Amino acid sequence: MKKAPESKDPLVAYCRALPGATADVKWGKDLIFSVGGKMFAGFMMPEGQPLGFLVDPDAFDHLVGRRGIVPAPYMAKHSWISVTDRKKVPAAELRKLLKESHRLTAKKLSVKAQKALGLPT
Repeated sequence: MKKAPESKDPLVAYCRALPGATADVKWGKDLIFSVGGKMFAGFMMPEGQPLGFLVDPDAFDHLVGRRGIVPAPYMAKHSWISVTDRKKVPAAELRKLLKESHRLTAKKLSVKAQKALGLPT
């Protein structure tokens, strides 16, 4: 496991600040954020895009097809999207979606694991 690089990207900083979030580099180039060992977001480095993350299955179809958002390669069947052009999606909306990805991922953890990470149960 490669140590996650420092970044000035505000969305990377946002993900780092989410409760229980950890970061590492996978596949040699992707900065991956996890909670309780489960991935909730990924940024292709060094540009930080595309970035992919989990969305609520009910929101998937609504989000995909918007300008700058496509199904995430290999992960779309798990309701992951890929934001290919961050300029097309407002930063506040991206933060909200990343927070929701973190929440959806964390709720899959056991109650004991959620409490150990200081997450609401």
